[in-house]
Amino acid sequence: MTALPFDNVPRALDALIAHQEGAVVSRILVKAAGGSLTVFAFDAGQSLSEHTVPNEAFVVVLDGTAGVTIAGERHEVRAGESIRLPANVTHAVDAPERFKMLLAILKA
Repeated sequence: MTALPFDNVPRALDALIAHQEGAVVSRILVKAAGGSLTVFAFDAGQSLSEHTVPNEAFVVVLDGTAGVTIAGERHEVRAGESIRLPANVTHAVDAPERFKMLLAILKA
């Protein structure tokens, strides 16, 4: 993963990363003391297993549909929609179809 310096140029976030067959790929856009922004591309059938992190996070689906499970409750999140991942609560992400997302992690 490489960090992309964010200058004052408009960018299409979904164009910053490409799908790879049978994989989840990610690219860090910003990493700072206060948090990070990372774009992900999931191939259909791929997932991030259930885990817990100590920080608040938000997922914004850029294209396709994501399955996001929070504390055992599964949500379908479609392009243009977002969902909050509360700190210290288990969550997982799966790809019923190819999709791309932006993950924003907020540190206290």
